[in-house]
Amino acid sequence: AVAAFRPQKYTLMGYMCNVKVSHCSSARHILYECPKALREVELHWRVSGGPHIVRILSLYENMYRGKKCLLIIMECMEGGELFSRIQVRGDQAFTEREASEIMRDIGTAIQYLHNMNIAHRDIKPENLLYNSKEDTGVLKLTDFGFAKETSLHNPLQTPCYTPYYVAPEVLGPEKYDKSCDMWSLGVIMYILLCGFPPFYSNTGQAISPGMKRRIRMGQYEFPKPEWAEVSEEAKQLINQLLKTDPNERMTIEQFMNHPWINQSMVVPQMPLHTTRVLTEDSEMWDEVKEELTSALATMRVDYEQVKIKDLDASSNPLLNKRRKKAATGEKTNGCRQNESPNI
Repeated sequence: AVAAFRPQKYTLMGYMCNVKVSHCSSARHILYECPKALREVELHWRVSGGPHIVRILSLYENMYRGKKCLLIIMECMEGGELFSRIQVRGDQAFTEREASEIMRDIGTAIQYLHNMNIAHRDIKPENLLYNSKEDTGVLKLTDFGFAKETSLHNPLQTPCYTPYYVAPEVLGPEKYDKSCDMWSLGVIMYILLCGFPPFYSNTGQAISPGMKRRIRMGQYEFPKPEWAEVSEEAKQLINQLLKTDPNERMTIEQFMNHPWINQSMVVPQMPLHTTRVLTEDSEMWDEVKEELTSALATMRVDYEQVKIKDLDASSNPLLNKRRKKAATGEKTNGCRQNESPNI
């Protein structure tokens, strides 16, 4: 059972690991208390201790610089970011089988979240960290600042728009927030297998109109030489994750049951170009991360901004005019029959 999330002033919570007396390695994170911060900490607290998820060790509520805040003590992820770890491998080959094992670890964390009806919605390289610099270091997911419950009993409180102009992908955010996580898995997997992202900006902006179009249309390639030796199973899995229609996108259960994930021991040990590309293009890596961050932010806006308004509650002038015509039996141009307000 998950312990209740009730931070108290000066009261230690969680695993009772007080850094002052136990000397355990830990990291401090301070958030000024507000609804968003409370949601972040509550959801992270709820999944803390799950597989491949950074643990919250202790939680305090206190005053910091004159403001009420939450002080979160988490395990220290000394191994650094996922792709930084690959960059420093030097001449040591990074293989497709290793990529499969990494994706299985990330998928395990996402499966745990989705089974608890929580979508992370911010899966990106800097949120995937190792707890140790040793080869035995464990990869874990952190930063729940954009995490959200996906239960139907927790509807989004967002602006309302008339349903005629709503894209299909926003009809049911409880599902599509999870699909955003699956898209992110596809991008991470793509980069792992070649060293560069599937989508990019041509203008130098974090996310250009052209990049948005490519994302929405699913325009990406598997160019040579980087993809020449990558297995067809891996490419097929990426295609399933980067589907433009969230209805067609792979679920986390399907992902974890895919042979490339659950049978990693038979995945080819073919050396990849990833380390070389990440090293040669290291000065562009910050830009790549910024582009992915912007793309995720765009998705969150797409999924959150629209809440379907009931037709009866709509104040759209054109719709109201149609209602009035139907109610009075008015005909248009002497040839059109009365129009139903439900058309």
